[in-house]
Amino acid sequence: MAPGCTLVLMLMTVAPSRTGAAPVPSPLGALPGARGCHMAQFKSLSPQELQAFKRAKDAFEESLLQKDWDCSSRLFPRTRDLRQLQVWERPVALEAELALTLNVLEATANSSLDHILDQPLHTLHHIHSKLQACVPAQPTAGPRPRGRLHHWLHRLQEAPKKESRDCLEASVMFNLFRLLTQDLKCVASGDQCV
Repeated sequence: MAPGCTLVLMLMTVAPSRTGAAPVPSPLGALPGARGCHMAQFKSLSPQELQAFKRAKDAFEESLLQKDWDCSSRLFPRTRDLRQLQVWERPVALEAELALTLNVLEATANSSLDHILDQPLHTLHHIHSKLQACVPAQPTAGPRPRGRLHHWLHRLQEAPKKESRDCLEASVMFNLFRLLTQDLKCVASGDQCV
């Protein structure tokens, strides 16, 4: 692999020692589910891709004017920043955010916005497929995410149960450019994202 072409992440794995199990950093690529983690290509999207997302967001905002909606909570608060997480946690958080975004936009695509969402959905699926190579498979037993990562993952997991469809759509669409220009760039930059 060429230097700078792969995202180098560190995960804490449990390695036996004389005193018992101790956390030891290991490169993400060394883990079974993390082969082929190539995210550097997503440090910035092409102007054409960003324009497709802008058209979708503009069309969505126009459709909001025709709806009577009221959303009290913010699924993606402004204070949330992937830089607050450890480097190895960032792809996990982004993958969950992207999975929710895809689910919501695919449901939205069955509406009047389907032709406008074709290209953005294609791009998001491509990013998601590459990102999944960077996220280790969730073990059925063992350590679970803690702290800030656990809070973010739980919030994203609960959102479809707690938020109305209109509020989910609005949250996802209004977060889309932060996802593409900040969160994705941060994960693609690895430990250089500070």
